Amino acid sequence: QVQLVESGGGLVQAGGSLGLSCAASGITAWINTMGWYRQSPGKQRELVATITRSDSTIYAGSVKGRFTISRDNAKNTMNLRMSSLSPDDTAIYYCNANLYTGTLIWGQGTQVTVSS
Repeated sequence: QVQLVESGGGLVQAGGSLGLSCAASGITAWINTMGWYRQSPGKQRELVATITRSDSTIYAGSVKGRFTISRDNAKNTMNLRMSSLSPDDTAIYYCNANLYTGTLIWGQGTQVTVSS
């Protein structure tokens, strides 16, 4: 199978920047699209951005122009560069992998807190 581990969360002031990383291990050749999702207290988990093996990307409207998703297939890593952060971006951020088998894999999540 595939395992995902996120890193890079933390506390940042509004207007600041932060980077997240996701490292994949296991049968990584099975990984098709990867993505970042986030969940705030009392809210449903929502899409942040996705990226295919060929680097086609999709962004949520709320983060477009501020966040950049990238992927290194050789290193089995995915990154999310976040800038112009606001308190509304405070959430647990989850790495996701969509396998060619149709299975969805999730990381354990990493907390991002933006102070005003």
